[in-house]
Amino acid sequence: MRTPSMPPAAIQQESRFVEQLGANFFRSAETFGALGLLLAQIVARLRPGIFDRSEFSRTLHKMAVRSLPIVIVTALFSGAIMVVQAAPVVKRYGAEQLLGWGAGFGTLRELAPLLTALMISGRVGANNTAELGTMTVTEQIDALRALAIDPLSYLVVPRFLGIVTTLFLMTVYADMLAIIGAAITGSALLGIDPTQFFHGLTSGLLSFGDVAHGLIKSVLFGLLIALSSCHFGLTVSGGAPGVGRAVNATVVANAVGIFLVDYLVSFAF
Repeated sequence: MRTPSMPPAAIQQESRFVEQLGANFFRSAETFGALGLLLAQIVARLRPGIFDRSEFSRTLHKMAVRSLPIVIVTALFSGAIMVVQAAPVVKRYGAEQLLGWGAGFGTLRELAPLLTALMISGRVGANNTAELGTMTVTEQIDALRALAIDPLSYLVVPRFLGIVTTLFLMTVYADMLAIIGAAITGSALLGIDPTQFFHGLTSGLLSFGDVAHGLIKSVLFGLLIALSSCHFGLTVSGGAPGVGRAVNATVVANAVGIFLVDYLVSFAF
């Protein structure tokens, strides 16, 4: 019996699919390799006296201090939403004493670092890519090299450290504010005294490992956002449209990377 052959159009479509799949794989491998190389170059410049500390201070103020309002709003409402969602179950089973533990467990390990990373990625990561991309397409990076100024030491390392430090500090603030928001909402909706709420939070069901779990995630998220935003900003080409594409690539890569890292860390621990 003769096997019917595939139509030429189907063969051509399958060939294009395989070709596109291979191109995406090599493009992703090239990006990962570039990120690793950039990380090695940054680590080599972390010695005292190599990177610009005044630029680091300005960057930290711009990234951390100005990010406080959005982190405050996000954290307070995140804690409140957790209590609103848990309220029917708490009322049904009379588990008021566990509300503090439930809110703290979900906030400290997962919600605060994840939402803070997404907020910082959208505000700080995208802005960093746009600034570095604009400097690249307007040849300001080349001008620094012509003046014998290392762009990585002067621009990239301070921003890298600023993003990682910002995300760590903002996660600490988000942890505290989300717990406060949950306590206030629990008192308003369920009549649970804040003293009872915080007693459930510190009764021994939660440990320092739960806090450290979220803080470890925040550092890894910060490394990811810092590396990707600096990489896409320094590799911009094509003028203003290229800057737009770089910002879009940064936001997408950060969002996917944050959830992937979150899953891997949660699975490992």
